Amino acid sequence: MTLPPMPAAGPEPRPPGPAVPAPVLRAEPTVWFNPRRGEAAAILPGLALAEVDMRSAQARWRRFDPLLARLFDGLEDGRIDSPLIPLPPETARSILHGAPGAVWVKADHDLPVTGCIKARGGVYEVLAHAEALAGTAGLLRPGLSYADFATEPFRALFAGHTIAVGSTGNLGFSVGVMGRALGFAVEVHMSHDAKDWKKRRLRALGARVVEHPGDYGLAVATARAAFRGRSDAHFVDDEDSVDLFLGYAAAALDLQKQLAAAGIVVDAAHPLFVYLPCGVGGAPGGVAFGLKLLFGDAVRPVFVEPVAAPCMLVQLASGLDRPVSVYDVGLDNRTAADGLAVASASLLVARTVGGLIEAVVTVTDDALFGWLKALWTGAGLRLEPSAAAGFAAAGRFVAAAGAPDPARATHVIWTTGGAHLPEAEFEAALARG
Repeated sequence: MTLPPMPAAGPEPRPPGPAVPAPVLRAEPTVWFNPRRGEAAAILPGLALAEVDMRSAQARWRRFDPLLARLFDGLEDGRIDSPLIPLPPETARSILHGAPGAVWVKADHDLPVTGCIKARGGVYEVLAHAEALAGTAGLLRPGLSYADFATEPFRALFAGHTIAVGSTGNLGFSVGVMGRALGFAVEVHMSHDAKDWKKRRLRALGARVVEHPGDYGLAVATARAAFRGRSDAHFVDDEDSVDLFLGYAAAALDLQKQLAAAGIVVDAAHPLFVYLPCGVGGAPGGVAFGLKLLFGDAVRPVFVEPVAAPCMLVQLASGLDRPVSVYDVGLDNRTAADGLAVASASLLVARTVGGLIEAVVTVTDDALFGWLKALWTGAGLRLEPSAAAGFAAAGRFVAAAGAPDPARATHVIWTTGGAHLPEAEFEAALARG
């Protein structure tokens, strides 16, 4: 189904002002050090969310382990997590442009169930909604195994409800996989830049796909309006969902365990730099928030965005009083990294972690495809363009930051999608690289 065009909602454009660097306005690769960054100990206590919220999200994940193990083949322990992969020293030196430092890959491009980081948010929010519905219906009896969410009384309840989401593809797939597995009706509103193969796989799940001629923001806004006030439906709002944010934040606890198991020390003398591809901001924002709760200022989150769609950079540089779009500053939001093709950042995320982000690095599409090919041939990592963003950014960030003792630093590049990329799509991406 394709809807007719609608005018974009939101405030009138305003001049970018001097805070947005000129190279960003020219769509040139830029390393932007966040002037809003402050000490975690001063910022975190003033936020609406806290460590107890992240640990509550982790506890919900664990309650649902038996259900996930029952529903999905190959998920014996029910845990949706990815390995932490060390890269060889020669590959690390290439990524860091010759600087010393250990480089690891948090391999969410191969995350179980969905093959992308969006499972951490999308699957989690579906589970949270299912739990709330079951509680209201009186199905959460004492001693219940959450594997029973796959049985008929629960499925009959869920069959009367719809879950909707606006997406360029990966979040929609994550919501669709989990929603359909539980028996929900699922409706995914997709932007014009969403890949056809991502639409096809959603339809194969039994989800209803609604195509929009506008961009991601318009798809989300239209879907949000369509489902507002419906008691039989839940809208997964990628721009303004606390559940999504906390689902991502819980990933920090997984990484903490992996770092400890690998003997990696994270403290003031041994900083941890984490490179996070950023679209609307929910996934990188949640992860950054969780890591700051655990490691404080010893962790330095670096967001990475396309030169044509640096929505978080533009928002942070312009202020947090109102939404600001990349269109407002003359950029066109056109990038092959469809998962990062977002014109306006989430204000929820910007206002929550805006003081915790170390820097934002913008990268070209050519760099994404180049690293996609290099990581496949050199390390066997099967990535989609968005997932290569951290590799394109790390070396430039390190060179610009001028760390005093880089050999003591650890760099974690978070990949975000690619394992489920169809062969023809992957071959085309390799050819472009």
